[in-house]
Formats: sequence, structure tokens, C-alpha cells
Amino acid sequence: MLLELHDPVVALMRDVAREIVLPRYQNLAADEISEKAADDLVTIADQESEIRLAEGLAAILPEAGVIGEEACAADPAILERAGDGLNWIIDPIDGTGNFAAGKPPFGIMIALADAGTTLAGWILDPLTGRLCHAALGAGSHIDGERVQARESGGELPVAALAVYFMTPEERADIQRRAQDRFAVVDIPRCAAEQYPRLVLGQNDVSIFARTLPWDHAAGTLFVNESGGCCQRLDGSPYIVGDTRRGLLGASSPRMWDRAADILLR
Repeated sequence: MLLELHDPVVALMRDVAREIVLPRYQNLAADEISEKAADDLVTIADQESEIRLAEGLAAILPEAGVIGEEACAADPAILERAGDGLNWIIDPIDGTGNFAAGKPPFGIMIALADAGTTLAGWILDPLTGRLCHAALGAGSHIDGERVQARESGGELPVAALAVYFMTPEERADIQRRAQDRFAVVDIPRCAAEQYPRLVLGQNDVSIFARTLPWDHAAGTLFVNESGGCCQRLDGSPYIVGDTRRGLLGASSPRMWDRAADILLR
């Protein structure tokens, strides 16, 4: 089934990028950007992208439900069924803050999950056309070529720490622990970019506080299927529908253990 889904899902994502997302890039009016919550923007492109993606995915696999970021913002009860049965998970534009500011990176993310287990994930960069894809048990691919996660190889591991949804106390603790143990770099504020960086040898470690499925279902599968390691802070797998906070990703299982020892224990 997953192999049969791949081409129509990718075609849909590329159509939405070309027809909806890119025409709005650096071309948004002030009244086309609003704030759902503090530091959480939505644009007309997010809304239109999700409508088109939801319609297209429902046609591709009618037996699956649809869990979209913007639909959940309007009706939080939708998120409560994310771990039940077969569901498409949609992030119509990941990195909306960047998109609204007219700068990269941003992406479109789709996952297919069954009873909380992510079966497949797709991450598209509309600007470059790069497509990251993973299927459970079948590895990870970028633009059709299988990829293996690799460490950066620097003197210090490179860490991108998404601490902005942590409490001030949590943030200070993580930053203290990371000091002089990691080369800490700026985060892209875009999971659609952060997850590929863990695979491509650009970043070794990333920690996330908020773990909503549209941000992480596709990315965790992509990292894990490439030979990297992305797990809950206690070492358990990421399951769609699990509402706990905290997720640690790394370019290898060895690096995950090293990061957990430094940052968490």
C-alpha cells in the first residue's frame, strides 16, 4: 500500500507548493497573516494549503481520517483522535513564522499513521524542491536516493536546541548542560528543515519541547529509518496521539545516548 501511495502524495504536495504556497511567498498582505496564539502565526496560505491537501489525501486513501494543524486549531477535539486508527497528518506550512516573514526555511509535511505508529512520511521544501521521504521498514530517501544518517564529525557535536516552548527554568538548565559540551547553533524554527539536518551531517542533536504530530510524525520516522535516533526523553518511541512533552533527536543511536547523558540525566 505504501509504495502505491507515494507518487500521488508527492504529486499532490508539489501541486500545492506550486499553486498555493509559492505564489504567496513574499507576497502576503497584512490581513493575510494572523496569530493563533503567542508566537504562533497562521497565513491564508496555510489555510488554503491544508484544504487542498486534505481533499487530495482523502481522495487518495478514503479510509483514512485527516488530522490537520489548522483544523485542530479551529477544533482541538480533532487532535484527540490522532492516535486512533488510520490517519493522514498534515502540516500545510511548517515554519510559518519564516514564511510570513518572507524568508526560508519552510516546508510541507505529511505523515500516515495507524494506531499511533507512523507508517510513512513526506517532507517537501517548496523553494528547492527537495523531497525527504521515509516508510516504516523501508529506509529514508532524499529525492529518490536512499540516505544514511551521519554525524557532523566536528570536535564538538553540533546541537540545535528548540527551547522556546520550555519554561524559563527548563531552558536555563538545558543551556547550562549544553555549554562547552556541544557547539550550539541557531535553530531554523522549522522542523521540516531540522530533521534533514540531523540526517545530512549538519546537526548532531536536536531537542524539542512541544511534540505535536504534524511537526514530528514525518521527521521522527525519517531520522529513525535513516539510521539516526529520535525518541522521547525516556527513550521510548514517538507515538502519534501521545501528548507528553519532550523529544530528542540525534544523528546516531550513539549520539542520542551521549546527548541524553549530558542534557537529561
